[in-house]
Amino acid sequence: MPTGQTLLYFVYVLGAASVILAGEALYLSFANRRSRAGAVNRRLRRLTDDIPAEQTLQVLLRERGLTESGDFLFGLIGLNRLYTQSGITGNPLSFAAKFLLAGLALALLLSIFLGFSTLVALIVFVVIGLVLPLLVLRRARNKRIQKFAKQLPDALDMIVRSLRAGHPASVAVSLVAREMPDPLGTEFGIVSDEITFGLSIEQAVRKLSQRVGFEGLHLLSVSLSIQAKTGGNLTGILSNLSAVLRERQKLRLKVKALSAEGRVSAWIISLFPLVMFLILQITAPSYYGGVWHDPLIMPVFLIFGTWALLGDFIMYRMVNFDF
Repeated sequence: MPTGQTLLYFVYVLGAASVILAGEALYLSFANRRSRAGAVNRRLRRLTDDIPAEQTLQVLLRERGLTESGDFLFGLIGLNRLYTQSGITGNPLSFAAKFLLAGLALALLLSIFLGFSTLVALIVFVVIGLVLPLLVLRRARNKRIQKFAKQLPDALDMIVRSLRAGHPASVAVSLVAREMPDPLGTEFGIVSDEITFGLSIEQAVRKLSQRVGFEGLHLLSVSLSIQAKTGGNLTGILSNLSAVLRERQKLRLKVKALSAEGRVSAWIISLFPLVMFLILQITAPSYYGGVWHDPLIMPVFLIFGTWALLGDFIMYRMVNFDF
């Protein structure tokens, strides 16, 4: 066979092999993405990166504002607990810095470029830089706890079925971590890893209760602690706790439905004056005349604004129940 023809065949074979390898690489990349997207919770998606389980646990704890041992990261325990229970991931300092810088920038814009007084700029800075992040964290925490409360009875039922099948408690917890979506799946995955690396199940569940802030987990922690010290039927305890949590969830939804009218009324009463004020300012800017220049206008607005906020707080307490 001539040398030129041999070289041509070699080029064909090399080209075919390159196409096959490129297709295989694309397929593996696509399959890896699908496996990551198919993971039911954040912890499983991190484990698909072939990172050791211990390092994954440390990363999950650090991004929640905790140390590698699961303790609070900085001295302001109340703020640290609020940040951890909100479920927001990332550095707490960077989270706070974003709101502080936004508040400072808006305050400087109002003061320097738009000519507002220093007092107005200071109020805007306090609201945007200090009050708003707390409201964001509280709202995120409440939504996360509500979602966790819906998932916990199903997780307890799964643990009960696993225990009745003969599995130890640690295996039952790891089963929940694999099968349940966030937020419960990742939280129980952290519990499973902590048990694997030396903590008792009572200690791990106690730390879980601190990370989430749901009172049902406190009941679970107490139940496990009593069962470990005095013995008893663990499956019966968890089954009864699951039934109690379901009934409490039903009662909470019923209360929410019955108080819906009061909550809507509170929103309408609170927003109606502001909406009318904006409509008048747009349609008839001269409606209020020269009243804006009166020195009593700001104290009057402050008094009636405080009175309105007090009324909103009273209505909020009337339609929200603790049980």
